[in-house]
Amino acid sequence: MEFKPSEPIYIQIMGEIKRKIVSGELKAGAKVEPVRDLARTLGVNPSTVQKAFSELEREGLMYTERTSGRYITTSGERIEKLREGSLVRLVADFVGLMRRMGLQPEEIEEMVRESIKKGGAADE
Repeated sequence: MEFKPSEPIYIQIMGEIKRKIVSGELKAGAKVEPVRDLARTLGVNPSTVQKAFSELEREGLMYTERTSGRYITTSGERIEKLREGSLVRLVADFVGLMRRMGLQPEEIEEMVRESIKKGGAADE
C-alpha cells in the first residue's frame, strides 16, 4: 500500500480492508492477518493497525475470537450495507467530478451508457 499524506494511515488501512471485503477478496468469516504481521508488511506501527482493526470491530465488520484471532464479519447484511454505501459514494464522487469538469447530467449519462456498451474498458 502507498499511503497518502493527507489522510490518517489507520483510515487508509480501514479503507483497503473494506475494499477487500466488498470485492470478495476477504470472505465473510475469513481469518484476518495478525496485527504485527500486517504492520510489518505495510511498514507501519502495530498501534496504527490495531487502531484500524478496533474501528472495524466497532463498525461490526470484524470480530475477535479470544484465543484464535480476528475475523471478517459473517453478517451478509453488514457486508451488503458496506457494498451499497461504497458504491453510492463511488458514483457520487464520479458524478461530482464530471460536473466539476463542466458536463451536464445528460452528457454524463450518455458517457456511462457508451462505457457500458464497450464493456467498461477505457481503451476500447
